[in-house]
Amino acid sequence: MNPMDHTMKFSVRTDQVDNDLQEILFTVYETLKEKGYNPINQIVGYLLSGDPAYIPRHNNARNLIRKVERDELIEELVKSYLKQHHQ
Repeated sequence: MNPMDHTMKFSVRTDQVDNDLQEILFTVYETLKEKGYNPINQIVGYLLSGDPAYIPRHNNARNLIRKVERDELIEELVKSYLKQHHQ
């Protein structure tokens, strides 16, 4: 039996951690807009590559986003999207 045939379980974080993630994401988004970048493209580039160079140092955005694991950011984005579109 191959262990990859089983569904893996992913644990859920607390509401406070979710709020912190949202705040970081909003700060990074606003910083990217302020600097004249397309925030969606830059955040996607960071999430796909893991390269923090997609996020500017301005407003401490690069350090903020690096405090959070990329999979946690993706989870937050998926959860938010589904909450908005599955009501």
